[in-house]
Amino acid sequence: MAEKEKAAFICVKDTIDGAYPSLVLAINAARLGLESKVFFSFMGLNMLLKGKARKAKFFPPGFMGAIPGMASLASFIMKKKVAKANIPELEDLMEMAQLEGVDFIACHMTVEMMGVQKEDFIEDVVVWSAEDFMKYARECNVSLFT
Repeated sequence: MAEKEKAAFICVKDTIDGAYPSLVLAINAARLGLESKVFFSFMGLNMLLKGKARKAKFFPPGFMGAIPGMASLASFIMKKKVAKANIPELEDLMEMAQLEGVDFIACHMTVEMMGVQKEDFIEDVVVWSAEDFMKYARECNVSLFT
């Protein structure tokens, strides 16, 4: 029997525009029959913490993002667009990904750096070192940094 093809995605942002690409691509990889994993590192690790996905924001680029209150307004508008397009909210999309068989991997270095405990994570998160992830990624047919 042939070994299952593999896909790896890296998420380093805890923002709306930072998390959706990794999750959507990972879900679609799983639906195509690939073993699919998302490696969450640096600020992306926050997406794996209980209750944090629903608090994700959208920060407009350039000077607009520097205006006080603009991130909240932009996040509200972006979430309305997501809902109007019938796209699941991030928290629901993450649950959907796990149900589709996508594995969520937390970066060990970031876990240590941020002082995160296992009980802080949503269910079924595993912690890998960068080396562990690289060993997996080099076997992948698809490996993307989103």
